[in-house]
Amino acid sequence: MSEQKTDSRLTNIAEKEIVPVKGVVGVLAQIVIFLLAGGALAGAIVCMYNYEEKAASGGILALGIVMIVAFVLLLVLFGIMFAGFHIINPNEALVMTYFGHYYGTIKKAGFYFTHPFASGFNPTAESVITAAVGAQGAQGSMNISSSTSKKISTKTMTFNNDKQKVNDALGNPIIIGAVVIWRVADPTKAVFNVDNYKKFLSTQCDSTIRNNARLYPYDTMEEDTDEKTLRGSSLEIAENMKAELQERVKEAGLEIKEVRITNLAYSDEIAAAMLQRQQAVAIIAARQKIVEGAVSMVKMAIDQLGEEEVVVLDEERKAAMVSNLLVVLCGNKDAQPIVNSGSIY
Repeated sequence: MSEQKTDSRLTNIAEKEIVPVKGVVGVLAQIVIFLLAGGALAGAIVCMYNYEEKAASGGILALGIVMIVAFVLLLVLFGIMFAGFHIINPNEALVMTYFGHYYGTIKKAGFYFTHPFASGFNPTAESVITAAVGAQGAQGSMNISSSTSKKISTKTMTFNNDKQKVNDALGNPIIIGAVVIWRVADPTKAVFNVDNYKKFLSTQCDSTIRNNARLYPYDTMEEDTDEKTLRGSSLEIAENMKAELQERVKEAGLEIKEVRITNLAYSDEIAAAMLQRQQAVAIIAARQKIVEGAVSMVKMAIDQLGEEEVVVLDEERKAAMVSNLLVVLCGNKDAQPIVNSGSIY
């Protein structure tokens, strides 16, 4: 029971927004400390000068030593207080810890002064630093860019998922890729509930795409069907992906704004065969239209010849005429007519 309570406490840290002191107040305090340090140094110099030149009493020497100690302490305090200054830009947040405990989150833009020993916490930035060290360790140098900042960006960002090969509902291997529009909605959950929220999003995105792609066929060859397909119902399927992905990354404090399928194709090993199949379906559909049109034209020709009494045709002649017209209208090549100058019998 105690272990369950501990786990619940660790994974459900409530966000505490803090409004720290304005940075101007910290700057004024730094100026005061600097002036006091300068005064202590000047006092120590005067005391030492009087002690050496005028053979003053030991009390002057003790006062000089106190002044030197005060100068050193004020100088150390002056340096420590620099760690308390933070600049938060718009659409940024800073999650702070104090000796391993959650201190608070700064979400408003501005120049602030906080507790000098309260530091920003961002495991994503730490992983970037580690990757940079591993990549450049052989040269003995490291270039830390702005991406290693401890601040959490709450801007809307785009994650382009790499193409991956999956099997659709019919077992056909397909290549699918998607783009995700997302943002950090809860910076506190993003840094404490998962190790790296960007890698977490990438992994969950791969799993969501694979899970949804296997539920639908790539395409259906039947015309009169309401079955959803990846090609024909991509917008609706993308909405399902968004809902599922949002549920998966909710514990990381992320908000999924949009998911769109950017790449969808048959895999290379079956692409040629599926293209032939699609071509065959298209040819059959075209032939059906041609036959329907040819039959209507033949019927119209026979009816019009009979109504206007151009020629009287018996059933045998009608059958021959229908056969000839269908050959001409449905053939792939131009007809080569034969002129009969004699009797047709």
